[in-house]
Amino acid sequence: MIAALSVTDEIQDRFGNIVSAQTTRDHIPTLWTSRDRIPELLRFLKEDIGQPYRMLYDLTAIDERMRTHRDGQPASDYTVVYQLFSFDRNSYIRIKTGLTEDRLSLPTVTRIWPNANWYEREVWDMFGIVFDGHPHLERILMPKTWNGHPLRKDHPARATEMGPYELPEWKESAEQEALRFRPEEWGLTRTRDEEDFMFLNVGPQHPGTHGVIRIVLQLNGEEILDAVPEIGFHHRGAEKMGERQTWHTYIPYTDRVDYLAGVTNNLAYLTAVETLAGIHVPPRGQTIRVMLTELFRIINHLVWYGTFAQDLGQLSPVFYTFNDRERAFAIIEAVCGARMHPNWFRIGGVSDDLPKGWDRLIRDFLNYLPKRLDEYDTEVMQNSIFQGRTKGIGGLTVEEAIDWGVTGPNLRACGLAWDFRKKQPYSGYEQFDFDIPMGRTGDCYDRAVVRVEEMRQSLRIIEQCMNNMPGGPHKAEHHLTTPPLKPRTMHDIETLITHFLGVSWGPVLPPGEALGAIEATKGNNGYYLVSDGATYSYRTRIRTPSFPHMQTLPFLCRGLMVPDLLAILGSLDFVLADIDR
Repeated sequence: MIAALSVTDEIQDRFGNIVSAQTTRDHIPTLWTSRDRIPELLRFLKEDIGQPYRMLYDLTAIDERMRTHRDGQPASDYTVVYQLFSFDRNSYIRIKTGLTEDRLSLPTVTRIWPNANWYEREVWDMFGIVFDGHPHLERILMPKTWNGHPLRKDHPARATEMGPYELPEWKESAEQEALRFRPEEWGLTRTRDEEDFMFLNVGPQHPGTHGVIRIVLQLNGEEILDAVPEIGFHHRGAEKMGERQTWHTYIPYTDRVDYLAGVTNNLAYLTAVETLAGIHVPPRGQTIRVMLTELFRIINHLVWYGTFAQDLGQLSPVFYTFNDRERAFAIIEAVCGARMHPNWFRIGGVSDDLPKGWDRLIRDFLNYLPKRLDEYDTEVMQNSIFQGRTKGIGGLTVEEAIDWGVTGPNLRACGLAWDFRKKQPYSGYEQFDFDIPMGRTGDCYDRAVVRVEEMRQSLRIIEQCMNNMPGGPHKAEHHLTTPPLKPRTMHDIETLITHFLGVSWGPVLPPGEALGAIEATKGNNGYYLVSDGATYSYRTRIRTPSFPHMQTLPFLCRGLMVPDLLAILGSLDFVLADIDR
C-alpha cells in the first residue's frame, strides 16, 4: 500500500494545508477536510492524482454526538465518510468531513461517480444529511412515510422502544398512496412524439428476482427505456443492531446479511474486529476458515447456477444443483452443527476444532462435484438457447464497472483479473495456489463463465486445505478472544470470572476504527467498525457488493427487451438482504 504521508503530500502540493491526517487501526490513509472542498478533492483523487482512486468504494456517515474517544479529530456532530479505492495502488483512502446539526448538507458527488446516487440517498435516509444537487434525494431503505432517521443515536434501536404498532384507516390510505408510482418524480416522461409509454411493475415479488424487490419499467412497446429499482423490502436494521449487540453476540446477525454465504459474512466482520483488537489468528484457525469459506462460495454459486438457468426457462438444473448443495451442507453440518447459518467463526478463530472424519467428508465431495460441473457445462453453458439469451446482453466495460462500484465475479467478467484474495490476502490466502477466472465482454454469459470456473478453483483451495491442514490451536490465545480457550477458563476463579464476563458482556475493544474487506461470494464485502472503547460497536457499517450491483440495473437494461431484464438480474447474482441489510 502507498503510505499515508505520500498521499497527504500529493494532496497538499495541490491544495495546500486543507487536510489533517487521522491515525486508524487499519492504517488506511484517513484525511479530514472542509465540507466546501469535498467535490474538488474527490475529483482530484479520481481523475488527476497519479495512480488515481477510481472507485467510490463506500459512502456513509457517523453520528458523533455520543462518542467519547475522538483522539484529536476535528469537532463535529456528524461525520460523512468517503472510502475510495485505487486499483493502481492496490490501496484504499478514507476522506472525512465534519458537519454540525445546524448545517447538515454537502454538495453531491453524483457527477463524479454515478454510484454515489444510492449511497447519498442512504445517508439522507439514515442520518438526514442533505446532498445539494442530488437528482432524486428520497428515502431508499425506509418507507416514504417513516418518521426520523434510524441511524441517528436518538432514534430507537428496538421496536419495544417505539410503542405498539397501529394502522388506522387514515394511515393505511396514506401508506397506499405513498406506494403510487409517479414517473415525473423520477425524471421520467409519460409521452414522447405523440407516443404513450407503458409503465410495468415487476414486483414486489420473489420469483425471478431472488428476493422481494420492485422494478418499475418504462416501456416503448417491448423496449426498455428506463428502469427504477425499489429496494428496502428486506431492510432489518442490521447496522443499527450492531450498535446494541456486543462484539461477540453480533456474529450471528452477520450470517443473515447474505444468507447464502454463511460463514463468509462472519469472516468479513471478524477481519475488522480482529484488526481493532490486534488479534492474530493461528494458522490452523486461518486454514479452517478458508476451507469453510470456499465451501460456502461453492454453495452460493450452486444456488446461483440453478436459479439462473431457471430464470431463463431451463428447469432441470435447479434440482441438480440444489441436490449438490445438500451434499455440501452435510459437511457444514458435520463440522459446525448447523447448515445455512452456522454462526461458527469466533473472535480469534473458530468455535471448535474439526471433528473426526472431516477429511473423509471433504475428500468424497472433491471426488463428486467436478464430474457434476462437467455435466452442467454441457446442459447449461453449451446450450444454444442459454447462450442466445445471455451473450451480448447486459455488457459492461472495465471502466464502467469501476465507476459503478462493481467488484467480484461481475468485475472479473469485464476482463480485469482482480481478486482480493490474491491482491490483498487475508486469513492466509497467500499460501494457496489458484487461478483468477476472467471474461472479456462483461455480459451475462461471461458473468456465468467466471462463476462456474470459480467453483473449480474453490475445489482446488479446499483440497489444499485438506492436504496441508496445520496443527496447533484453532483459536488465538489472546485475552480478547471470545470465548477464550477452555484451559484459560478453568485455571482459577479469576480466569473463570473473566470467561463469564467475556461471554455475557463481551470483550472491551480499544477505541479506534478499522475496515475489514474480503472477497465474498458476490464481490467485495467490507465491515467498517468504529469502537468507542466499549463492549459493542459505536458504528457498524456494512458495505455489501449487491448494493452497487443492483444500482447498475437501469444502465444495463436500457434499450433491451423485458426478457433480457430477467437474464441480467440472474447474472448479477444478488440477494436482497445483501442489498437492504
